[in-house]
Amino acid sequence: MKRTHLPLNGLRVLDAAARHLSFTRAADELAVTPAAVGQQIRALEDTLGVVLFRRTTRGLELTPEGEAGLAPLRDGFLQFEEAVRAMQAGQSSKSLTIAAPRDLTEKWLMPRLARIAASDPELRFVLLSADEEADFTQANLDLAIRWGEGPGEHEGEAIESEGLVTVAASVDGAATAIGWPGGPEDASAPVRVGDAGLAIDAAAAGLGRATVPELLAAGDLATGRLVALGDPVPSRQGYWLVAPTPQWRQKKVRALVEALAG
Repeated sequence: MKRTHLPLNGLRVLDAAARHLSFTRAADELAVTPAAVGQQIRALEDTLGVVLFRRTTRGLELTPEGEAGLAPLRDGFLQFEEAVRAMQAGQSSKSLTIAAPRDLTEKWLMPRLARIAASDPELRFVLLSADEEADFTQANLDLAIRWGEGPGEHEGEAIESEGLVTVAASVDGAATAIGWPGGPEDASAPVRVGDAGLAIDAAAAGLGRATVPELLAAGDLATGRLVALGDPVPSRQGYWLVAPTPQWRQKKVRALVEALAG
């Protein structure tokens, strides 16, 4: 059913003017001029086709028509306030849904979320796999992480990284290139795998060398599972924390972005 267009600004002015029975005091409450209150009331009267106020020797009075609508109007405003509180309740929720590539989740994201959760036992995370760009219209997502040159159409912040690093199980076993979608050697590599995480595992298994995001290889390099063949090199591409503006502005999302981006 098509809803009737409601003159909400005029109705808000009506409520204030009816409570104070004074355009001046209503204007003070609403932080506008008395003339603006008078204009809103006249416009509302024109829209509704009724007279809402009369000036008498005793001051401003509500007409019977105005009086008749006042109680349901105030009930309606209370319901609006409840609706706003319900919509804002999600900002105080301790649950966060994150979509990220599988390899990033395994090698980088989960250890960091574990440390974040340790500082707040009430936090709850829902992790979704998103090797392609996450669709915020189809999933109840708070935040996504994607590989690329920027945040695209969303708000975003880059995850700090040293770029790309070439790794292998040992210097002697680094002759064969391992490629992965989005990697620098994907098209020409003799060995090809599904993502950068599998490229790291293939290199650790002795299949050759892989040039991968330093962000993903850092743990394996630290444990000695892999060795770096040279220093990391800067890359135009990187991992980005992204979300549409409404999600990006939520306090819980901003706190998570700050914890992950640095």
